[in-house]
Amino acid sequence: MPNSFNVKITTMDAELEFPLESNAKGNDLFDLVVRTLGIREIWYFGLQYKNTKGGLAWLQLNKKVKKQEVDTKDPMTFNLRVKFYPEDVAEELVQEITKHLFFLQVKEAILNMDISCPPEASVLLASYAVQAKYGDYEKEIHKPGFLTNEHLLPQKVLDQYQMTSDMWEERITSWYAEHRGLTRDEAEIEYLKLAEDLEMYGISYFDIKNQKGTPLCLGINSHGMSVYEKENKLSPRISFPWNETKNISFHNKKFVIECTDKKSPNFIFRTDGLATSTVIYELCVGNYDLFKRRRKPDTMEIQQMKALAKEEKLRRQIERNKLLKEQQAREEAIRQKEELEKRLNECEEEAKRSREALMQAEEMGELLAEKARVAEEEAALLQKKASDAEEELKRLRLTASKAEDDKLAMERRARYTEEKMGYVLKESDSRAKEAAVLQRLLEISASATTLPGYKLGDSNNYEYSDSSQSGSLKRIDNKYSTLQKISSGSSNARIEFFEEL
Repeated sequence: MPNSFNVKITTMDAELEFPLESNAKGNDLFDLVVRTLGIREIWYFGLQYKNTKGGLAWLQLNKKVKKQEVDTKDPMTFNLRVKFYPEDVAEELVQEITKHLFFLQVKEAILNMDISCPPEASVLLASYAVQAKYGDYEKEIHKPGFLTNEHLLPQKVLDQYQMTSDMWEERITSWYAEHRGLTRDEAEIEYLKLAEDLEMYGISYFDIKNQKGTPLCLGINSHGMSVYEKENKLSPRISFPWNETKNISFHNKKFVIECTDKKSPNFIFRTDGLATSTVIYELCVGNYDLFKRRRKPDTMEIQQMKALAKEEKLRRQIERNKLLKEQQAREEAIRQKEELEKRLNECEEEAKRSREALMQAEEMGELLAEKARVAEEEAALLQKKASDAEEELKRLRLTASKAEDDKLAMERRARYTEEKMGYVLKESDSRAKEAAVLQRLLEISASATTLPGYKLGDSNNYEYSDSSQSGSLKRIDNKYSTLQKISSGSSNARIEFFEEL
């Protein structure tokens, strides 16, 4: 097209390119973009660009695109951004695409530290962002390190604590696991609901000066205008709600805000230039119009969008419930399968243990049988030994009894022999004494040669006058005869005779 130029539109998650007629107005380009993206809540958005001076500006819809301070390089680049914020995101935002674009822009502002966020809230917001991107937490899928390449926390928060990326991931994941069941749309809304409580959420800041020339900061949001000190954009020094604002006007750098209270003086401040004054004016008028619009019944368009959104939400809920039931059925089937496999494994293990126990029992039975056989053999051997011992005991007892008898007999014999020997010795002594006496008598007799005639040894011619003398002679004869008898014979004969006594 000879009378056209190319434009490039960058959204928070996509890029679009269009050819545009040379005389096209800003409204033509904006309508083309929102129709392409399917956005119907168009009053929240605008096309932002860098002007020729390097500052950010909003494309004016009632002027031609080429007549504005846009860089003329091909293609002309614009960013689709949220320009106006609702008072309550959960109640006012209807379309999913609107919620998604809001979520992406607010998340970027928090991560870039354009919106101040405390560490605790940053971690919780990050967990909702992870839920929106990854869905439900699954331990088997979302393993440690899966957030390594994700930008989830402001650098100021990271610098505030001496924590490793693994430690931050662990904290975020602990919250992330709690969000199970939230869809992407629901997780993004929860993110926005938490973010809209932050002090700097939805506020556009501009450098201004009061009439004394003191440098200050002006903040504009859905509730009204606030004035801040330059070093502190969290706590406003003074605020002007929209319901107390009667009229807004500016001339070049001078801004005049008329209040509804007639007794109140006008709120007057100065900007750094006409371009800034124009942007402030557009934001004030747009927020003021939306403020009044929210307090009126919804238009047919909004009612229709809400009805369609409700139907779509119901349809998605039905689909979600269906998918959830199917998922639960699959999980239940998997669980039952795992349970059956577990039971099967347990049965197999039990059977294996039973087989092993049976084998052990059989081995134990064989071992016990062998032990029983050995025990029987040992018992038989012991029985035999006991019998032999008993026989030996009987024999010993018999031998002992016989020996006792022999001992007694020997003792009797010994006593008898001792008695005999005593008697013999006694008799021997007696005979010896008698022999000595007789020898003496013989000697005496031999020496008595003077005795008258008789022959020694002739008993018939010699007579004793005393009868006792005759008895003594007889006994001597007996002794000699006895000595002759007991000393006659060989030694063996005498010993045998001794043993036979």
